[in-house]
Amino acid sequence: MYIKQIIIQGFKSYKDQTVIEPFSPKHNVIVGRNGSGKSNFFAAIRFVLSDAYTQMGREERGALLHEGAGAAVMSAFVEIIFDNSDDRFPTGKDQLILRRTIGMKKDEYSLDRKNATKTDVMNLLESAGFSRSNPYYIVPQGRVTALTNMKDSERLTLLKEVAGTQVYEARRTDSLKIMTETSNKSKKIDELLNYIQERLAELEEEKEELKDYQEKDKERRCLQYTIDHREQLAIANELDNLEEQRQTGAEDTGDSEERFRQGDQELAAIQTEISELKQQADFLKVDKQQLEAERKENARSKAKIELDVKNLTDGQSAAQQARNRYRSELESLETSIEQHEQELLQITPQYNSKLQEEAALKGELESAEATRQRLYAKQGRNARFRNKRERDEWLRAEINNSYPQLAKIKAVRVQTAEDIAELEQDIADTESAIAGLRKQLEGRGSNDESMQAQIQEAKAERDRLMDERKELWREDARLDSVLSNASTELRQAEQELSHTMDQNTSRGLAAVRRIKQQYKLDGVYGTLAELFDVSDTFKRAVEVTAGQSLFHYVVDNDDTATKVIEILQREKSGRITFIPLNRLRPKTANVPNGNDAHPMIEKLQFDPMYEKAFQQVFGQTILCPNLQIAGQYARSHGVNGVTMTGDRSDKKGAFTGGSMDTKHSRLEAVRSVSRWRDECDAHKARSVEIKRTLEKKDQEITRAVGNLQKLEQKRVQQEHSYGPLLQELRSKGNDLQNKKDTLDSKHRASTKIEANMKALTDQQNAHEAEIASEFKKALSHDEETQLENLSSTVQDLRQQYANLASTRSDLESRKKILEIELREDLRPRLDQLQAQEFDDRTSTGTPGTLKESQTELKRINQRIATAESKLTELESSLESTTARIQELERRHSDTKASLDQIAVTIEKSQKRAEKSIRKRRILTQQASEVSARIRDLGILPHGALDKYEKTKADAIVKRLHKVNEALKKYGHVNKKAFEQYNNFTQQRETLTNRRGELDSSQRSIEELISVLDQRKDEAIERTFKQVSREFAKVFEKLVPAGRGRLVIQRKMDRVVEGAEEEGDGNEGRKESVENYTGVGISVSFNSKHDDQQRIQQLSGGQKSLCALALVFAIQQCDPAPFYLFDEIDANLDAQYRTAVAQHLRDISNQAGGDDGEGGAQFICTTFRPEMLHVAQKCYGVRYQKKSSNVVVVSREEALDFVEGEKQ
Repeated sequence: MYIKQIIIQGFKSYKDQTVIEPFSPKHNVIVGRNGSGKSNFFAAIRFVLSDAYTQMGREERGALLHEGAGAAVMSAFVEIIFDNSDDRFPTGKDQLILRRTIGMKKDEYSLDRKNATKTDVMNLLESAGFSRSNPYYIVPQGRVTALTNMKDSERLTLLKEVAGTQVYEARRTDSLKIMTETSNKSKKIDELLNYIQERLAELEEEKEELKDYQEKDKERRCLQYTIDHREQLAIANELDNLEEQRQTGAEDTGDSEERFRQGDQELAAIQTEISELKQQADFLKVDKQQLEAERKENARSKAKIELDVKNLTDGQSAAQQARNRYRSELESLETSIEQHEQELLQITPQYNSKLQEEAALKGELESAEATRQRLYAKQGRNARFRNKRERDEWLRAEINNSYPQLAKIKAVRVQTAEDIAELEQDIADTESAIAGLRKQLEGRGSNDESMQAQIQEAKAERDRLMDERKELWREDARLDSVLSNASTELRQAEQELSHTMDQNTSRGLAAVRRIKQQYKLDGVYGTLAELFDVSDTFKRAVEVTAGQSLFHYVVDNDDTATKVIEILQREKSGRITFIPLNRLRPKTANVPNGNDAHPMIEKLQFDPMYEKAFQQVFGQTILCPNLQIAGQYARSHGVNGVTMTGDRSDKKGAFTGGSMDTKHSRLEAVRSVSRWRDECDAHKARSVEIKRTLEKKDQEITRAVGNLQKLEQKRVQQEHSYGPLLQELRSKGNDLQNKKDTLDSKHRASTKIEANMKALTDQQNAHEAEIASEFKKALSHDEETQLENLSSTVQDLRQQYANLASTRSDLESRKKILEIELREDLRPRLDQLQAQEFDDRTSTGTPGTLKESQTELKRINQRIATAESKLTELESSLESTTARIQELERRHSDTKASLDQIAVTIEKSQKRAEKSIRKRRILTQQASEVSARIRDLGILPHGALDKYEKTKADAIVKRLHKVNEALKKYGHVNKKAFEQYNNFTQQRETLTNRRGELDSSQRSIEELISVLDQRKDEAIERTFKQVSREFAKVFEKLVPAGRGRLVIQRKMDRVVEGAEEEGDGNEGRKESVENYTGVGISVSFNSKHDDQQRIQQLSGGQKSLCALALVFAIQQCDPAPFYLFDEIDANLDAQYRTAVAQHLRDISNQAGGDDGEGGAQFICTTFRPEMLHVAQKCYGVRYQKKSSNVVVVSREEALDFVEGEKQ
């Protein structure tokens, strides 16, 4: 096992995390300047492995943390990674990671990244060979110097530590302490035994007088018991008589109270019924007033609508005559229009056909004329040109000149075609619009009827919603009255409830209810009284048992209770006791199993989640038929007993009873408050619901009225829209005719354009043909023939065209006449008649308006009839309700008088019961006093109960007086002589046995001390021999020419050398270690046979070498797996530094097997080159930016550094 790697962070000068490269398992040397952090490196290892840094204060912890510029270091750690391939640590792993972390408030260890205690770490190190008694596997700076300057006696102490005598010394000290304590105890026991012996002698004399006194005292106690027993029997008889009288009176009182309770309930029921009937009467009066107001309103509406119906009926007859004349004229006009349209339909196709024939004939005529003109032109041109070339040039020029003209004509044709298409589309749209307008005008009657029906439906919906709103208003008014009455009853109930508790509790309960709603605390359940129900039979017993606990508030946990209490304190809103369910641990009651005792909690009905609260309050209480049985069970079973009448006997023996005010019951007050509060909450919820419904109903009515207004407006707009429709129809008719005229002109222009374009095209073709022909001065025979034929053809065509144009002109004239008559006469007259009809309808009113008024009149008559019927029913109900109220008020007076008489009887009975209870209390107290006197008499002699049974009381009193006088002369007698004598005898035996035990224990301790001394001597002698032998070997190895030894010094200046000790071990063991005074060192550096020198006579370097030899000897006696040396060669001469370095190399290279492993690991610091020559690995400590760091360096770099330090 060896140190594999070390990681340091935040420890002293090592600020940043320093991960040191793995160490060699043999010899490692660290170099560095003074102040660079070499010693802090060794301090970090000691910080983890040794006891040097234990029980540190805050300042000592802070001193271990890095101090410097930048952020403060709050914690530091040192981590050592061990190679555990030899399983020296019993962990079963190849390596062990040991870390210690320290901060201002923490100091923690960890093993393999898991937290561990310091004890676990130290035990693990002990098991791996790190001995606390031999801390020399770490040799810091100054340790060698301390050993060099150590005195012989100090060296002996060091030898004892190495030998492990501290354990023996500690056990010996403990044993001596126990021996001292045992001796002190023995002395005290001896003193007590002497005192006890003296007291026993004195008590022997007092025993005889005590016997006489005891005989007289027995007689006195018998007489006193007889007197007290007779008095106890008399008191018991008196108590029985009182109990019998109480039970008889209780039965009578119970009957009276039952009759009073029934009468009170009947009185409350009568009062409740009277209140309900009065409230009902108020409702009926309110409904009556509303119905009367509604009847008056309906009557006024009826008169107005009847007048409207009369006016509409009178105007309807005159309008009917005008309407008949209008219909006759309209039918005549429509017939004439239809005839014109039929004739126009017949003429139009004929006209269009003639027009097409005329256009075709005209085209033929123009074509023939054009051909003839070209032939004439050709005939004239032949004389103009001399040859074919001149002719062709002129023809080509003509052809070229005709192209722009032809292009222009084509463009005009395209534009004309587009204009024609656009006009045709406009004409189609206008005709469609005119058809739509005519359809609207023709369908205006059906539209009016449809609109009138929609208006009637909208009015019906409006009236229905308004009726529903009136019903809601009535219900809201009734509910306001009910809510006002319920609020008044709730205030009275709360006042009655507040009278049953103190003011702070009353204010607190109201505040808690408000806090629960305000903060939405679901864990606040309610008072105990609100969370259960119980029969009226057990109500009084429950109230007596619970007391003020009825008003304790049950909550889910103590956090909720704390929150509410803080709010109550902040608001100063009263004081409440809370019952947190999570903190309750109710005890199981010892409930008796009998027919005369029943657990009270079984009579309660409550939610199982509150069971703990009810067990806490009622779990220890039983119901009993009378107070005597309750008291018996209270004493025998440790429970509280209560009767139906409220008398109570608790388990501590106290009795509570007497009269109770039955009129002011807490439970009844709580029930009344809860009932009225629930009723108020229900009425408020219904009131809110009604108001929301009214808001919705108002919105619906607003929408219905708005819809009706829209329909009325739409009807008005529809009525006023017929005039504009007629005007628009006329405008569109004129526009349509204009567009048709324009279309005709466009068609004619298009025909002419086509003819011109054809003429130009034919001319171009003729010129092209002429260019291709031969040049001649005259026309050819064919051309002349064609010219003659064309002349006759043109004449014929002109005649045909003239005839066709005359026929087409006649048709066109008739067509225009018909169109003008329709457009200018017939259709305007039709539109005028339709407009007249519309004006008549709007001025005289429509039949729909009359029908609407009649329907409205019928609806109002139905309303009036319904209101009259309801008024009759209300008056009948109001009379019956008033009669019932008067009857109940008479019954109320009679019942109240009867209750007053019963109350007087109950009050008398309660006074008698109170007097009986006072007398019973006195007798009970007397009985308790007598029982106490009997108990004070103690155990009575045999036959004491029967000895004076027949003796008269006077004789017993006289005899008792005589005995008391006789006892006065024994006033000086020790009454406890027998008891003291027995006690002292027992104590003497106990102390004698204890004295023997102490003597035996002391002998055992003396034997243990002897054994410890012997073992300690053996351990020291054995260790001295081993260390002395190893010292001689090590010194001889370091100084081959010399010799060294350890010398143990004894008292009487007797010196025994190590060699003699080794040869004569038996004689050494006979001497006690206490005779040793010190351990000296005797060496010779020049010869093995010369006289040796004491260490005090040596030079400084020689002393250091001797000290190192002693350290090596100690290490060989108790070897460790690795060693840490901090500048141990600082004071050595060069030859000895070489020897020490060679010695370290030999130890590290000791073979543990064929592979060369098994030696110890060395980690050393030095400023000398000798160790560097034998080191396996070299490290350098650097200090940069106020932080240390350890890096691997080569041997040459380390040697250069050492040489540089020398210079």
